[in-house]
Amino acid sequence: MTAIDPTPTAPISAAAALVGDPAQWGHVGEDGTVFVRTPEGDRAVGSYPGKSPEEALSYFVRKFETLAAEVALTSARLRSGAITAEDGTTAIKRLRDQVEHINAVGDLAALRIAVDNIAPIAEERRAAEAVKKTVAAEAKAAAREASKAVKEALVIEAEEVAAKDAWKVSGDRLKEILDEWKKAPRLDRKSDEVLWKRFSAARNGFDKRRRTHFATLDAARSLVSSAKEALVKEAESLVTSTNWVSTARRFKELMDLWKASGRGGKADDEKLWGQFKAAQDAFFKTKNADLEKLEANHAANFAIKEDLAMQAEALLPISDLGAAKKAFRLITEKWEKSGAVGKKDKDRLDSRLKAVEHAVREGEQTEWRRTDPAGRARAQDAVRQLSEAIEGYLKQSEKAQKAGNEKKATEALAAAEARREWLAEAERTLAEFAR
Repeated sequence: MTAIDPTPTAPISAAAALVGDPAQWGHVGEDGTVFVRTPEGDRAVGSYPGKSPEEALSYFVRKFETLAAEVALTSARLRSGAITAEDGTTAIKRLRDQVEHINAVGDLAALRIAVDNIAPIAEERRAAEAVKKTVAAEAKAAAREASKAVKEALVIEAEEVAAKDAWKVSGDRLKEILDEWKKAPRLDRKSDEVLWKRFSAARNGFDKRRRTHFATLDAARSLVSSAKEALVKEAESLVTSTNWVSTARRFKELMDLWKASGRGGKADDEKLWGQFKAAQDAFFKTKNADLEKLEANHAANFAIKEDLAMQAEALLPISDLGAAKKAFRLITEKWEKSGAVGKKDKDRLDSRLKAVEHAVREGEQTEWRRTDPAGRARAQDAVRQLSEAIEGYLKQSEKAQKAGNEKKATEALAAAEARREWLAEAERTLAEFAR
């Protein structure tokens, strides 16, 4: 259901200046001069030589209606954001000048008020534009700081990685960090150079230590075997662990340490690797079995939540808001107690439940708007005024038709038709209050 704005819109304010026959605000003198009635007194607005008094008066009425339509359009464009606050302010200034100096027949005082009512809209638009500009500037500054933070984090990680003796893992990670560095946005020259020197020093230091290590590797074969025996011993101690996440992570770390520990004697390496692999496989076999059990529980919980989601969706469309709220509250309570499901299913099921929750909240908002007495009064007043205006023009048309004045009759019908669109909109607004 479309939200109802309880405040009168700018186009209706401008239209208020056209309620009734604008021609009532003017008259034609005996010499053919057309006058407009204002709070300060009658003022001459011009003449239309060679035309009847009615035609001359209609000409200046149309000038008034054209300006009133421009006032309404300016207000609507400002509200929708079709024009900026600056352009809106310029337009308001021009409209005020036109209202003050226009030679036209109509309720100029009401039209002046309609123009004044646009000014707050321009100020609201100006404030919104200022906020948008500030947000953009802050986002740009934040992006710069984020880029700097990324490179600083890469340098810190490179220094930490370069200080470790896990040669393959660290070497691979330093290559990845270098790739990430190349992809990261550039900073100012000075900042980039300072950070790059630190990063380069970490890489060079790591490379130097790694070369030294492998140069003495042959003398350290026994140390390699000892290190791998320790890895096997720890791996075997982890076989019965049920801390799946941390233990799996530790096995990965042990694997990385194994790869970084270098080569020992071929026979020792093969034997130790068999023991390590057997411990690792035993752990992950138990872990996978537990995961299958967990997935089975997720499947059972999914069936429950699927049924609850269907119950919630069955509440739509909402016909009894109170009953729907009570039923939805019970469903959400059961939902919270139904247990976890897989992430993919969770997001989809939560989305379905949230859609119903949104509908319930929207129903509450609609009920509040529908019962707003001030909004109903404004809508009724707009319908009454426009209906009276249309009836007045229809009577003018009928009168002119009987008098044989086809042009005046046509113009009156056109004026009535123009107001029918406003009336239709006002009636739709009033109908919302009757639901």
